[in-house]
Amino acid sequence: MSPHKAPDSSRRSDRSRRAICDAALSLVGEVGYARTTIEGIAARAGVGKQTIYRWWPSKAAVLMEAFVDMGARAAEAAEADGTAGGGEHGIPDTGDLAADLGLVLRATVDELNDPAIEAPTRALTAEGVIDPALGAQFVENLLEPQLQLYVTRLRAAQEAGQVRADIDPRIALELLIAPLTHRWLLRTLPLTHEYADQVVDLALRGLLVQP
Repeated sequence: MSPHKAPDSSRRSDRSRRAICDAALSLVGEVGYARTTIEGIAARAGVGKQTIYRWWPSKAAVLMEAFVDMGARAAEAAEADGTAGGGEHGIPDTGDLAADLGLVLRATVDELNDPAIEAPTRALTAEGVIDPALGAQFVENLLEPQLQLYVTRLRAAQEAGQVRADIDPRIALELLIAPLTHRWLLRTLPLTHEYADQVVDLALRGLLVQP
């Protein structure tokens, strides 16, 4: 069977699917994306490699679903034990925009510094540059939903008269996200809570309505 045949998701066992996703994440974390193979994922998951080829077109596709699945499970667990933050829109709205954004950016720093998240995120980011289709999927499934949370929170701040009315929230959010992403991707300097706080402070100087 050709490894590029379209996946048949209707025949997938959820137990096997999760075992494969977990295996892909653990292998990428242990040996890196380049040394992770379909054969290795299959062996770790206890399935035949043809099972993976039936369900996914590539190891990048496996990792993409594994990463999305990991996020969904983490959200379910947080909701179940009452630790989910951010309210209905995912970012807190306490009325204090600086505090709310600082809380979220600090959590982002923690995630990007977590080896379990860092390795697959770097792999998917790099692979998305090479493979435009995968890159578009990465943006649609992982990046854009997170960015829209910032848009929602910044628009709420505009409606409350805190953020300038002439600001485009979709552009403004990049003042918050881009510095963290740049430092994380290039490893120029440590990614810390203190840095996140400084990013929020500097960004809001240009976004807030001045008294």
